[in-house]
Formats: sequence, C-alpha cells, structure tokens
Amino acid sequence: MEISEVKKVLEAALMCTQEPLALSELRRLFDDEVEGGFVREALESLRLDWNDRGLELAALASGWRFQSRPEMQVYLSRLNPEKPPRYSRAVLETLAIIAYRQPVTRGDIEDIRGVTVSTQIIKSLEDRGWIDVIGHRDAPGRPGLYATTRDFLDDLGLLSLDQLPPLADGEINPDFAAALEQKVIDFAPTPPTPVA
Repeated sequence: MEISEVKKVLEAALMCTQEPLALSELRRLFDDEVEGGFVREALESLRLDWNDRGLELAALASGWRFQSRPEMQVYLSRLNPEKPPRYSRAVLETLAIIAYRQPVTRGDIEDIRGVTVSTQIIKSLEDRGWIDVIGHRDAPGRPGLYATTRDFLDDLGLLSLDQLPPLADGEINPDFAAALEQKVIDFAPTPPTPVA
C-alpha cells in the first residue's frame, strides 16, 4: 500500500473519532499488513500536510488526534461562549505537586503546601480525570497514592511528564500554579466534530 493511500485512511479515521487513537489501533485499520514504522511515517507526513491549517495532528499520551490549534481558540469560543472552568490557586498548587512529585499521598501534599488539602480539591481533580489513586502507601491508614492520568497529559497537549516545565532549583515554582492555570485556559484544543 502506498503512503498516500495510508495517509487517506489515517486521516479519515482520525477525523471521524472523538478520542485519540493509539498506534496499535491505527495499525488495525490495515489488518496489521502495514508496519508500525510505516504508519508512524505516514502520521508524520500527515502532520506536515496540516501545518498551515486551523487544525493540527497532535501526538498525545494516549494516541493521535486532530485538534484545533491554540490560536484558533479565540474564534471558536465565539461559537460556544461558555467560560472554561476556573481553578483556585489551591487546586492548581495541588495539581502541580502531584504532577511533579507523583506518586504522593494527601499528607505529602499537605507537608509541601503547609496547609490541609480539602476533600473538595482532590475530588475536583479526580472528577476532571486529571488524577487518580494508583495504589496505597504501606503506612498506618494505608493512604492513597495520587498520580496524574493520561487525560491530564492529553488535556495539556503533552506526550509525557518530561514535557512539563523544568523546576527552578528542584522546587515547585510558586508561580507555576498561575502558569498552569493559564496553560489550562489557553490550551483548550477542540477536537473536530466527527463525521458520521
């Protein structure tokens, strides 16, 4: 199969789905007759084809998807004037601690922040799908260990945690919460509506 045909199939599949598609799922489109490296090459070529358009092909933690470019958000927000959720500084600080120090317990977060972490903060991050309990520490009370999820990476347009901004002197920058809030607001790519 030629690369142009592979690109057409990939483009159609990615435009007709709401969720990112993993490379293994994309290979299934071809009954595994096309090598993973060839599919990856076709995806990169397709990404270049969409370079100067309002949509971009993005590689995320959970797979590939088409999404609007961040600079298009100002225009797209006019179609849906709903304001993005605003998160308190406490929520964003908690998220930053979990992202950089994971896995962490609620007690670890409280030690770093110096204040009690309310149940509502943890619940709002879990409801958003950004954190999850991945286990329990072998300590009295067996506290839950929190870590970020693939949804967190996908929502921020990251492939991995390595793409988070570096820490200053190994410490969480106090301004990071504000920067994270801006990234959450600015980076709200809108997946295109699937074609039925």
